[in-house]
Amino acid sequence: MKQYAVYKGDVIRAVGTAKECAKELNVKQKYIYWLTSPTAKKILAKRKSPENCTVCIRLEDDEQ
Repeated sequence: MKQYAVYKGDVIRAVGTAKECAKELNVKQKYIYWLTSPTAKKILAKRKSPENCTVCIRLEDDEQ
């Protein structure tokens, strides 16, 4: 299962599956997927304070 880590600035807000992160942050699972997209990264980088926006990274799977 894919694991995600959601940050706001330097603070970790949630870690887990997309469903777990969405529940923790009270958002839709689709939003977690969107945060990992190249489009989201481009949009968030253009903000006045990109260091304070919410970002999500997909963690590497150890299962192979």
